[in-house]
Amino acid sequence: MKNIGIWMDKRQALILYITEGKEDFKILTSDVEEYNVQGGSGTRLKGGPQDVIHDSKYLAHEKKQLKNYFKNITENIVDVDQLALFGPAETAGKFRKELKENYERLSSKVVVLKTADSMTENQTKALIRDFFKEYH
Repeated sequence: MKNIGIWMDKRQALILYITEGKEDFKILTSDVEEYNVQGGSGTRLKGGPQDVIHDSKYLAHEKKQLKNYFKNITENIVDVDQLALFGPAETAGKFRKELKENYERLSSKVVVLKTADSMTENQTKALIRDFFKEYH
């Protein structure tokens, strides 16, 4: 039986493969760019020049980058019996949605989607290892 646990955020995915007691660990980095709003009002005077922030362009660009990131992850988890997803905020949830919409076979293997804050590689391995011990 092959179990895979993934802790992910927008920057990277930490993947632990557990196959009959043997473990393999992989880190995949994303190309999703950080978005920091720069600008706002160019002056404090009423009616002064204003910078326009192009949120819709950024969001479309980020969506495309996330899609590529998720595709890269799915290419690394093709052979799995049970899949556990962990991560902060919404990235793991977006990945789960992507699996449901475009990777139905993988989507059916997901046994948990759980929020987990940032942690070290060893903490991530322990979280995934402990989850699968309790799940069986």
